[in-house]
Amino acid sequence: MKRTLIAIVMTCMTGHALAKVDLVTLPARDTVQLTIYNSADLTLARESRALTLCEGVNRLQFSWENTLIDPTSLEMTPKAFADRIEVSDLTYPPRVRNLGLWDIQSQIKDKVPVEISYLTSGLAWRAFYMGTLSTDERTMSLQGYVRVTNNSGEDYENAQVRLIVGRIHLLDQIAELARREHPYGSPTPPVPAATAAPMRQMMEIDKLRTKASLGYGFASGGAGGRMAPKAIEKEGLSEYFLYTIEGTETIPTGWSKRLASLAADGVPVVNLYKFEEERYGRAVVRFLSFKNDKEHKLGDTPIPDGRMKVFRLADQATHLAYEGQSSFKYIPVGEDVELNLGPVADVVVEPTLVDFKTENHRFDKNGNVAGYDEVKTVKLAVRNTREIPVDVDIRRNFGMSSWDLDKTGDFDAFAKVDKDTVKFILKLAARSGKTFEYKVRIYKGTRQEDWRP
Repeated sequence: MKRTLIAIVMTCMTGHALAKVDLVTLPARDTVQLTIYNSADLTLARESRALTLCEGVNRLQFSWENTLIDPTSLEMTPKAFADRIEVSDLTYPPRVRNLGLWDIQSQIKDKVPVEISYLTSGLAWRAFYMGTLSTDERTMSLQGYVRVTNNSGEDYENAQVRLIVGRIHLLDQIAELARREHPYGSPTPPVPAATAAPMRQMMEIDKLRTKASLGYGFASGGAGGRMAPKAIEKEGLSEYFLYTIEGTETIPTGWSKRLASLAADGVPVVNLYKFEEERYGRAVVRFLSFKNDKEHKLGDTPIPDGRMKVFRLADQATHLAYEGQSSFKYIPVGEDVELNLGPVADVVVEPTLVDFKTENHRFDKNGNVAGYDEVKTVKLAVRNTREIPVDVDIRRNFGMSSWDLDKTGDFDAFAKVDKDTVKFILKLAARSGKTFEYKVRIYKGTRQEDWRP
């Protein structure tokens, strides 16, 4: 049941005399298209309706009560007989809320298709994802979904839905404009450019459309079982990206609807376990990374920002084990993404300070210590209790740019990350461990003058 009503009442007038009321209820929408941003509370609605016009002046009454429509953004355009029909003005009667009057000059008496467009608030969409790792965790099956939510106050039936990835700058919030007692404030100021700008910007989207390849699929979510995937047309629009869902969707106010947006199998992934006390404490943190390109079975379109839950096939019976979740930002084509899946307990790094001393003291003219070497010997024990091999990235920060390092023991690679950080890369077989030591000499005070890289 509709909870609100956008009402249109039509009267015909000959000269200044009021004639009979030709249209007393809102004609059913023939079509409706919703273009929804994900970065702003902003939707462009475009409705097609058939109005019966009489010759002369036609007065059209439009009500938006209990909705979040911005009345200053209302526009009407005849889609036929454009040379014989003129939408002359839109006025807002005083002391009446949520009501606008269109004056239409018509040279014909006929049913005429028109398009009514406006900005509204309360419609939103967000992306979320599910990744399922193979048993060896080298590849991933990736499914993407979009949840469209309608809190606009208006039911939209059989609507074509278009989703915009991209940021728009709003000077005024549409919801605030929709709730004004007077559309342009009181006393009436000039038409604010702030409300016209978003409408013009969104209209320009249609003019900028550049065809792109078709990818993935949309499937409608419902209780009746799995439906055939829908096609989704994806188009680049300068700094925006437009996703057009195949077919139509009915989204009543107060409801949310989940749509499938992406499906890709066999996506190559890299698992890396990181240990860095200054950043993560004593825990080992797991990261999962992949790239949005053809080599990784992706790359047709950018991937909207969202949250991904990651699972792993635990056995041949396709039981799933939960591995973690992470949010990520918009991923352009060709870009990498690294997901932080959180701390783990099955890979352990235990650093132990074995020895600490100071050497090579330097004194100033007053006999005070002005420089010295700080020498630390640290043992690192690393264990992998998992049933599969893992790669571990261990980072040690020294807090100074002048240092020398001696390393001994069982490790695979060593590299200087920046002026005060070093990393060790270890490859551990399933249920195995490695132990190694390093001795770092840090030159402090005037001893830094004696250090050479």
